[in-house]
Amino acid sequence: MKFSKKVLCRLKRKNKRLKPDMYKRLKRQSLRGSVKGNINRPRLSVYRSNQNIYAQIIDDSNAKTLISCSSLDRAIKLKIKNGRTCDTARLIGQKIAELSLKKNITKIVFDRGPYIYHGRIKALADGARSAGLQF
Repeated sequence: MKFSKKVLCRLKRKNKRLKPDMYKRLKRQSLRGSVKGNINRPRLSVYRSNQNIYAQIIDDSNAKTLISCSSLDRAIKLKIKNGRTCDTARLIGQKIAELSLKKNITKIVFDRGPYIYHGRIKALADGARSAGLQF
């Protein structure tokens, strides 16, 4: 199901019972149609919770996760105070770029999910760019 932003807003206004999770899922599915990764340019998917941030590099053609990294990883957890800061997100971006360069992945497609490109999401992207990934 692909919906445009206008249709999603109309659905949200019209149906008061549309739960936030369902709205988030519909929004994510509409974005997913335009962002796809393949073997040459895999997708960097980002998930942000209230406490932590997670990043994965995914090959959509084979439905395989190639690399994953989060603020819960032991090496990163020792360096940070908590997982809610932009500094932590920048470290995650640098770490995932370092791991991807070891596997000869230099070009990716950035999938921000339902989140706006601001704050921790932007910090993760900037960290990955500074470490050598090309979006």
